[in-house]
Amino acid sequence: MPNLLSDYLPLVVFMAVAALISGALLIAPFLLAFKAPDTEKLSAYECGFNAFDDARMKFDVRFYLVSLLFIIFDLEVAFLFPWAAAFWRAGAAAYWAMMIFLGILTVGFVYEWKKGALEWD
Repeated sequence: MPNLLSDYLPLVVFMAVAALISGALLIAPFLLAFKAPDTEKLSAYECGFNAFDDARMKFDVRFYLVSLLFIIFDLEVAFLFPWAAAFWRAGAAAYWAMMIFLGILTVGFVYEWKKGALEWD
């Protein structure tokens, strides 16, 4: 049993040091920060103006369409970079898998386009 405990001693020391450092970093700003609150610092910041309606109000559907469009292009870039780096070693199956993936993304893009998410009135 003492051998088992000595094996885990470095892990316990590491966790204790990590807890000490993270606790110090959480407490230090409250002790060291310059406190000069004014109305400008305490005001709500939302796109440069104060909130004027209830937080539970309904959003326009274009907001969701734009976020869906962002996710489409974000996923495309996140998967295309590693695929392109290993393109020559990946083989035909990886090529066709990526073509299917890009086809699905294209269907989503066409849906966004037809819904008018790319039109800014």
